[in-house]
Amino acid sequence: MLLGGVNTEFITLEWSMSHLLNNLNTLQKSKSELDFHIGHGRLLDETDLPRLHYVQNVISETLRLNPAVPLLIPHVSSDRCNVLGYNIPEGTILLVNVWAIHRDPKVWDEATSFKPERFENGRIKGCKMMPFGLGRRGCPGMDLGQHVVGLALGSLIQCFEWKRLSSKK
Repeated sequence: MLLGGVNTEFITLEWSMSHLLNNLNTLQKSKSELDFHIGHGRLLDETDLPRLHYVQNVISETLRLNPAVPLLIPHVSSDRCNVLGYNIPEGTILLVNVWAIHRDPKVWDEATSFKPERFENGRIKGCKMMPFGLGRRGCPGMDLGQHVVGLALGSLIQCFEWKRLSSKK
């Protein structure tokens, strides 16, 4: 069960670094947060993660724009139902397009822009943000995945100086 989520962590880490390198002010703000809370005398460890709010916001914004599983895991309707005027027969395979939900301009201000600050006031309420699914069918590895990505991303920011090789995005 844990092996199924390994690739998703790498995908999220890769997209996070891409967004940071395309938004150098965000990268600098993340580095400043790490310097403030950890300093230069030691490496990031898991006890530091709860204090790294901005780095967590970067991860949340990355998951919003680039969910590792953009259509979530398919489900099958156990009963027939009607959703917004559409009749769904029993046994229908259902997919949730979180990529579209996370980029919906009716839900998100500047929906296609990378803005970690949108998460500053805590968790987003309702079903606007669901990169791991929701409820009983949500990803069982959500907390572990966010923890691993937080440690890896924080370590990459803390331990290396990053710069773009060209100005092309």
